[in-house]
Amino acid sequence: MKKHYFPKVLLIAPTLIISIAFFLLPIAKLVQLSLAKEAGHTYWSIVSESTYSMSLISTVVLSVAVTLVSLIIATSCGLFLTQHHFKGKALLISLLSFPLAFPGVVIGFFIIMLGGRQGAIAQLSMALLGERWVFAYTMIGLFLGYLYFSIPRVVLTVMGAAEKLDNNLLEAGRSLGASRWQILRDITLPALMPGLISSGSICFATSMGAFGTAFSLASDINVLPMTIYTEFTLNANFAMAAALSLILGLITWICLLIARFKGTPSLSLGA
Repeated sequence: MKKHYFPKVLLIAPTLIISIAFFLLPIAKLVQLSLAKEAGHTYWSIVSESTYSMSLISTVVLSVAVTLVSLIIATSCGLFLTQHHFKGKALLISLLSFPLAFPGVVIGFFIIMLGGRQGAIAQLSMALLGERWVFAYTMIGLFLGYLYFSIPRVVLTVMGAAEKLDNNLLEAGRSLGASRWQILRDITLPALMPGLISSGSICFATSMGAFGTAFSLASDINVLPMTIYTEFTLNANFAMAAALSLILGLITWICLLIARFKGTPSLSLGA
């Protein structure tokens, strides 16, 4: 009994060390910092002061919007790529996954080149209409940036799930006279739903905590990662930064926990 128990302890020891060093201790320190002032005062300020509450609300709304749009676009692309074979398909898939190679700062730079003051759209609108259309430094620019790196995660997950679909069910639906929409609604989407929940949760969690893109476009943007950065570095308000960090982590953890129970192991495909 003891001979079998000792190797198990050795196997679990690295997990325990990593969990304590990189999760439990930092979380405990954040809790301590957030309660450094009067108990509950910092958390009440998040609710009562518009700067913090709007930052939290804006971040959640933005993350939900990015997740929904990513799921819609990536599901249609993933199903098309799975069900059709054509020349250059492998190249197209590699191009779709290309954004995963870039850090958030580079993606923010792409958005500036597209919708910045000297971007392509600004120059085109100036030539055609006599005024510059600039959106890179607004929520629209941040939305597009988050969408840029979220879509590949969902596309890869959808393709992996779609390849495992039972073609017999699809053929049975067609033989019974079901339309394309009915097959999609009653067969395809229910089969893909666990993977969509998993990849959607990853999109949401990534959008909630993404910093590099927001930092690049942060002229008029008030999202939670930037608020935490400002409170920590510029205002030296460590209690507020810790409290906001804990709230951000709690929201994303709840999202991932729901996906863990509703989704499948394909959750790891989106990471």
